[in-house]
Amino acid sequence: MSIAQHLVELQKRIIICAIAIVAAAIGAWFIAPFVLDALREPLLTVMQKTGRQTQINYSDVSSPLNVRMHITMVLGIIIAAPIWLYELWRFLAPGMLRKEKLTAVGFVGTAIPLFLGGCLFGWWAFPNLVSFMSSFASADDVQLISADTYLRFVMNLMLFMGLGFVLPLLLVLLNFVGVMSAKTIIKGWRVAIVVALIFAAFITPPTDILSMFLLSSPMLGLYLIACLISWLHDRRAEKRAQTLLEDDALPDPDIPGTSDLTETSGASDAGSTTK
Repeated sequence: MSIAQHLVELQKRIIICAIAIVAAAIGAWFIAPFVLDALREPLLTVMQKTGRQTQINYSDVSSPLNVRMHITMVLGIIIAAPIWLYELWRFLAPGMLRKEKLTAVGFVGTAIPLFLGGCLFGWWAFPNLVSFMSSFASADDVQLISADTYLRFVMNLMLFMGLGFVLPLLLVLLNFVGVMSAKTIIKGWRVAIVVALIFAAFITPPTDILSMFLLSSPMLGLYLIACLISWLHDRRAEKRAQTLLEDDALPDPDIPGTSDLTETSGASDAGSTTK
């Protein structure tokens, strides 16, 4: 396939993905108010616990529309994910070998649940973070939170946690394709701790050390699992290579004279031992 044909194929896939996302976003437009109510729930919980007035503040006339559009587009991308992932696969698959296809399918099939699991973990941690950060305000204060800032905080929390859950899988992929050995991955445990803490620091305030360690612990746990999988993979590869070397050392009965040479060699060794 020529470069021009590749570009035409890419344009076709992009158009299909765009149509799918727009169609999903149109449907998500009617779900957005319920999502916004769910996002507002932690603030209502804080208000009930502290008795302090806490509410989302729209800074200008167009802010409510912008927030709803933002939620709609994010939901559209999530809902249309099976379609645009499939179209991406159809564009990349023709240029892959069978082994590469199997590796890619395994990676994508594992990455999607991990990413969604990270997003769900971020959603679970979200109310606790809101409650903790709001606790620093005085009971006599009125907490007016910008809707755009609040929504950006939630999206960043879920996005960073989703990506953080996928990072250990990238280490396993690099190990399977032979780029990084298990020893290299294990030796980088200090780097893994720093990366996990950096991801958590982007989400939590600098003074909230407890929440930072809480959010980084699942990523470090997945890193340990990645180390174990890589170690098992390298160990199995070493055993397979050792077996191939032993098989190569054995005489091949299909090649004439190989067995005779082996027997002669064995007899010579026995004669020299007798002498």
